[in-house]
Amino acid sequence: MSAEIEKRVKELGYDIPAAAAPAANYVPFVISGNVLHISGQLPMLDGKLAYTGHLGRDVDVAGGQKAAELCALGLLAQAKAALGDLSRIRRVIKINGFVASAPDFVEQHLVINGASNFLVGALGDAGKHARAAVGMAALPLNAAVEIDAIMEIA
Repeated sequence: MSAEIEKRVKELGYDIPAAAAPAANYVPFVISGNVLHISGQLPMLDGKLAYTGHLGRDVDVAGGQKAAELCALGLLAQAKAALGDLSRIRRVIKINGFVASAPDFVEQHLVINGASNFLVGALGDAGKHARAAVGMAALPLNAAVEIDAIMEIA
């Protein structure tokens, strides 16, 4: 099943990268019982921050959706590092999407759809989740989007 998930990710245009190391004093994930909590992931591509600035000023919705996809890819990279096998993901319970937003930008929900669509594309029904899509004044390292997750695991 893990190979099937990685195949679907490849069909979505990506390979699962190595999990990013924390940028401060925290751990990238915590397992408690059958729940995996994954720290916020930034839109990284080839080890570099791919989308910076504010939606509605520096980044358009389509760019924000690509940033959210990359954040979701980072979530799967962390899940793979935590679990060793992505088939242990039973369900994405919830994602929290944070969007660096210009004051008049109100389409955070459309931006975070990039992550939601990616997770469902990669995990099927197990990728369907509850979520929040929230506008922020700023995010770490001037990232355009940050997403964390809670997953049920086997």
